[in-house]
Amino acid sequence: MDNGVQKNKINSQKIKTIFHMDGDAFFVGVEVAKNPKLKGLPVVTGEERGIVSALSYEAKALGITRGMPIFRVKKDFPKVLILPGDYKSYARYSSMMFDIVKRYADDVEEYSIDECFADLTGLEPSLKMTYKQIAERIKLEVNEELGLSISIGLAPTKVLAKVASKWIKPNGLTIINRENISDFLIKTPIEKIWGIGPRTSVLLNSYGIKTAQDFYLKKIEWIREKLSSPYEVIWQELHGIYTMEIDPKPRTEYSSIQRTRSFHPFTNDKVFLLSQFSKNIEEACTKARHYSLIPKKISFFLKTKDFVYINCVATLTSPSNAPEILISILQNKFKEMYKKGIIYRTTGVTLHDLVPSHSSQADLFGGTERAGKFEHIHKHIDFIEKKYGKHLVYLASTLNALKNKKKGTDSDDLDRDLLFL
Repeated sequence: MDNGVQKNKINSQKIKTIFHMDGDAFFVGVEVAKNPKLKGLPVVTGEERGIVSALSYEAKALGITRGMPIFRVKKDFPKVLILPGDYKSYARYSSMMFDIVKRYADDVEEYSIDECFADLTGLEPSLKMTYKQIAERIKLEVNEELGLSISIGLAPTKVLAKVASKWIKPNGLTIINRENISDFLIKTPIEKIWGIGPRTSVLLNSYGIKTAQDFYLKKIEWIREKLSSPYEVIWQELHGIYTMEIDPKPRTEYSSIQRTRSFHPFTNDKVFLLSQFSKNIEEACTKARHYSLIPKKISFFLKTKDFVYINCVATLTSPSNAPEILISILQNKFKEMYKKGIIYRTTGVTLHDLVPSHSSQADLFGGTERAGKFEHIHKHIDFIEKKYGKHLVYLASTLNALKNKKKGTDSDDLDRDLLFL
């Protein structure tokens, strides 16, 4: 298809209006919504992970960045408020935020915990509002009802809507139409375009493509010759050709699954702590099996009574969602984490790098076969528990934790099921 035919396709296509909403410093925004006294202060979250997960714009202005070690923040920025992640609240606010968008649009795609797309095409007559007014109304309701700030982009395609929502932050509303596309692309570095990663950016730079406009101006034949098909889709989207459709189906994949337990009284009892870890692992694995996912990596943490975190990470030679496999790893790592004389208040387990269970490959030492036997057993256990209730069948190593939960020593259950992060 030459560029002339491509232009005819653009002109004949029905113009879409795609909405993209992006939360402004979302995790910190939720913390401020819960505690308005934090507004205007430098705040970061991620204390439990040992690195900055999210930060307020005030913290960003100080030079703090995502991924910065928490110990460095404490040392270099003593006035910054450091909070542990409240992932249950983040998931709740995310759901409420998307529900507000769904008041106005039927086709809403929940892309990440703080981002969604929606197709607003044709809604002006029925809602008796312009597209801009619909976006303004959503922005107002999210702010007034949830106390959150969001940035919104409106454009003919998803890729352009993402460009628009990033244009003004925080609290922005930007509209890109077919007539002004170049005004935005000429000022957008190619690496900032959704779907173009670091390696492709380096390749495109070698061809003299520095901005999105440079990419936009290339002929379609050049794109097909030099790049793979996903980049042709991006090229079309940048030209205002609606190619990437809205997917309103609910997301079911998790980038990570975490289970943590805090308890009172605090303790340094090894048996008790290992049992709490065992319970965390069993529940995280149950969630992973529910979504037919297996982790390639697992991390553990102990939190002392003084809120000091001791972290440990392990890569799995045979990815598995069978708790027996992960508990055997924990037992070795626990020796590195546990110290005599230290009092602990929380245990935590996170399953990372989750992939579909059918994608697992066999290893040379029979680990996959062994894990498969355990996973087969747990499928039957999952069926029983789905029918009759949780914790009917459990590992002996979890018994101590279940007894203590019945006694009321289990003070919280932070469910870190962060969608698509």
